[in-house]
Amino acid sequence: MAGAKKAPPQAEFDAAGEIAPERALVPAVLRVNERRVEEGFWPKIRKAAASIPFASDALAVWFCARDEETPLAAKGVMLAALAYFVMPVDAIPDFIAVLGYTDDAAVFAALLGVVGRNLKPRHRAQAKAAVEALRDES
Repeated sequence: MAGAKKAPPQAEFDAAGEIAPERALVPAVLRVNERRVEEGFWPKIRKAAASIPFASDALAVWFCARDEETPLAAKGVMLAALAYFVMPVDAIPDFIAVLGYTDDAAVFAALLGVVGRNLKPRHRAQAKAAVEALRDES
């Protein structure tokens, strides 16, 4: 097809500089999310574990996303949700008392509805042990 132009590739980031959701499974975006999660997850969960009711779910997702047996597509979606959790700026800033983590909780609830079947009992057990250890540190 001579003369046919290829459509330009979609931007990796939207106008606000955030990763475009439809690009969550693109390898470069996976790497960005993985790096954000690697750097920010444990510091944030240490601070928040005692005050957020979904800490066990967040940790189970973290353990599942790091599991070699978890399908790549599920990992990509999990890493996107974990990256949203660790980002300092989101729909409802986390420093707002009571409401701060409601958007994060909604993201995890939706995530579990979509890829929750990938969470194994071992991920939940690791998460439960980690939450108990983090709450004991507080």
